[in-house]
Amino acid sequence: MRLSVVDVGSNTVRLVVSDAEDGVPLPVHTAKWKLRLSGQVDAEGRIPDEAVLQLVEAVSAAGQTAQRWGAAGPLAFATAVVRHAPNRLNVLRAVRTGSGIQICTLPGELEAELTFLGARRWLGWQAGPLALFDIGGGSLEVAFGRGRMPDFVASLPLGANRLTREFFDGQDPPIVRSVKALRRKARHQLRDVAGRIRWEGPRTAVATSRTFQQLARLGGAAPGRRGPFVPRQLARRDLRGCIDVLAALPTHERADLPGISAPRARQSLAGAIVGHTVMKLTGAKAVTICPWAIREGVLLRYIEDGAAWWSAIADSYDGSATAARMPLRIATPPA
Repeated sequence: MRLSVVDVGSNTVRLVVSDAEDGVPLPVHTAKWKLRLSGQVDAEGRIPDEAVLQLVEAVSAAGQTAQRWGAAGPLAFATAVVRHAPNRLNVLRAVRTGSGIQICTLPGELEAELTFLGARRWLGWQAGPLALFDIGGGSLEVAFGRGRMPDFVASLPLGANRLTREFFDGQDPPIVRSVKALRRKARHQLRDVAGRIRWEGPRTAVATSRTFQQLARLGGAAPGRRGPFVPRQLARRDLRGCIDVLAALPTHERADLPGISAPRARQSLAGAIVGHTVMKLTGAKAVTICPWAIREGVLLRYIEDGAAWWSAIADSYDGSATAARMPLRIATPPA
């Protein structure tokens, strides 16, 4: 069985084509289209018509590529940049009409749930009770669980790109006052969620997303060219040092640092501050960097629970209703 998934993120549309004969999604081809949607939205988060056309072309190309590699129509979803757009419904309809591919916007809590599944399958049961942190462009996802699926998930408006626009717009490098203001917001937003994680006492803390991967490389982890099976960690004390380095540099100089790519250089400081704050408040002295995240979580859930699961997800979050119809498994904090 050959499957494909399309992930529309804040910066990039990514396609992964995988073989899943033995119940494990093994990638056979990947492709990406750099659209940088988050940099094109207006002050209200609306995606302009030109960017919508670019998105239609990218999703169409992804679908055609998947077909050439022998995969069925892709499991296609969009994250925060589309989810929070005021013209989200028009964007989803345009993509479906122009590409023939149904795309849905997953709620942040469901993103956390699926990403947790990917991390759990990668790390295995030896990881024990697991806390997950995932920094995207528009949101931060947090999850905790002891089993296959999380017991607790949360999605917070602490994405690296969102915070960069809010606190550092027109500042390069940012002023000290803005850095402190961003840190205060992160602490405030994370207070309750971090309290729940501390109460649970996870054995392992794991981080996914390109933001954490690049920060880990900046902190001394092995480069990506050494492959996904090389263990990588990011210590909280090293991340604190990364913040000082990033805060002192303008964007073009950050892009010269190990691991920091030019497209993500501007938002790297905000990502580092959020990452350090969530680690500090939850008591995590280090995080394990996991190469599997939401795309692998979608593929794993499809493999394990069948096509009916994805059909229900796609129909519930395809923009045809203003409120989601699928229940989410979110545990309440302890009394």
